[in-house]
Amino acid sequence: MNSGETDGTTEGAAAVAGDDERRARALEQLMTVGRQHSAVTVMFHSAIAAKQGLNATEEKTLDFLERRGPLTAKDLAELTGLAPASVTGLVDRLEAKGFVRRVKHPTDKRRVLVELNQRKLGELAVFFEEWARDIVDACEEFSAQELETVVRFLAVMSERQSKFVARLSE
Repeated sequence: MNSGETDGTTEGAAAVAGDDERRARALEQLMTVGRQHSAVTVMFHSAIAAKQGLNATEEKTLDFLERRGPLTAKDLAELTGLAPASVTGLVDRLEAKGFVRRVKHPTDKRRVLVELNQRKLGELAVFFEEWARDIVDACEEFSAQELETVVRFLAVMSERQSKFVARLSE
């Protein structure tokens, strides 16, 4: 073996150590950026909610209803992690503000569904339209593969966070 060659073992170990260090740095950066993103997301939703006389929990509840359709109070409790009594108060407030209404369940007359007032919800849409354009613009600098990785990461993290919320609510 000449001085420029190695048996691969030393180089392989150094490469693994380098990858471990790179991964540790990336995870540290991810935690930092994740905290920053979480904080700005809460502030974003709080600001949008405030424009309509809502709090962030009320605004996100409307998002659940928009994405999933009419839900029972029990469904809302599971999705939000709120206690049933808190969900009752939440629905009362949203109903008083004109964003939702309680309707009879189509197949079980003992149950009630919480349904969106689409017209009233449209008042919130204007705030999200500009933001949606900004998101599309920002995503131009990423490849489809990078975006798919982000989507996969966010889906996994959302699932894990939902499970953690459920554990906190037990």
